[in-house]
Amino acid sequence: MPFIDLKAQYKALQPRIHARINQVLDHGQYIMGPEVRELEEKLETYTGAAHCITVASGTEALLISLMALGVGAGDEVITTPFTFVATAEVIVLLGAKPVFVDVQADTGNIDPAQIEAAITPRTKAIMPVSLYGQPADMDEINAIAERHGKIAVIEDAAQSFGADYNGRKSCNLSTTGCTSFFPSKPLGCYGDGGAIFTSDAALAQAMREIRVHGQSKRYVHTRIGVGGRMDTIQCAVVLAKLERFDWEVQRRLQIGARYNELLDAAGIRRVQQQADRTSVFAQYTVLVEDRERLQEVLKAAGIPTAVHYPVPLNEQPAYRGLCAGTDMPVSAALARTVMSLPMSADLEDAQQVRIVNALASQA
Repeated sequence: MPFIDLKAQYKALQPRIHARINQVLDHGQYIMGPEVRELEEKLETYTGAAHCITVASGTEALLISLMALGVGAGDEVITTPFTFVATAEVIVLLGAKPVFVDVQADTGNIDPAQIEAAITPRTKAIMPVSLYGQPADMDEINAIAERHGKIAVIEDAAQSFGADYNGRKSCNLSTTGCTSFFPSKPLGCYGDGGAIFTSDAALAQAMREIRVHGQSKRYVHTRIGVGGRMDTIQCAVVLAKLERFDWEVQRRLQIGARYNELLDAAGIRRVQQQADRTSVFAQYTVLVEDRERLQEVLKAAGIPTAVHYPVPLNEQPAYRGLCAGTDMPVSAALARTVMSLPMSADLEDAQQVRIVNALASQA
């Protein structure tokens, strides 16, 4: 079985995807074609954010968001070490310093109780990650930011597009929200792509200019920018997939709940979900000892697994000396024990039972 079943999704959506791509091939506007704005408008409606700016990748979304907020040399950005490297990478690329705060043991999301102690006069932003598809404690994080002079909050929602938090959508929970359309994400394209969401008109305008080399109009460069546009064909693919997305989110919720039930009955530890939010289960993650042995056993049984993430960023060679916050015991413990199981909207019930039974027989 595949870890993420993109082939089954493609077969279900093939006529729509082909029609959308052919439409782009017919009009020939491969960069900033009409599908770009069409997708942005639909994503604005979906999230409730006033502005959506599509960009070249989830990493580019974070970078452009930080640039629009003026983050640069000497600034600090508070974030989590238990995430994909892009979260900290974009901070360092701008000459700022990542300040790591440890995570919650039950969710893997940044621990709000530890954020306040990490704030200094140089803190320019807080960047929580909505890990595994479940939003972080955004209300508490926003409240902390407000108490300390309205610090900007950037939700790294690369894994959580489609999730709810207290009745609101991920990506529309803070100053800005950034997501990824990498193929394996809950809503993915067939290459790279991403989007930024905000309800601040000035920030939105800055982001639109930054993604096209800082242009306010053709050959008028009002700010430093990047080549950060999302290709029209990739927008077309996401538009086709968006038609089935509500169904896919409901399937992910159902499959996640069934995993919870089966694993709890088998006595297998797992990442927990909070009552005030939903997870879109970009990954379904359990906590196991002797992980390498279990992975080999499951692989032999035809069951793929993955580890998100085996080394916290504060322990990565490239980031030693570039970041603040080095003692991260919860992140270190999770890095030793997390293991992700196959998860997609097209995962079959029989496959799910086989996965849990194989795991339970060895764990």
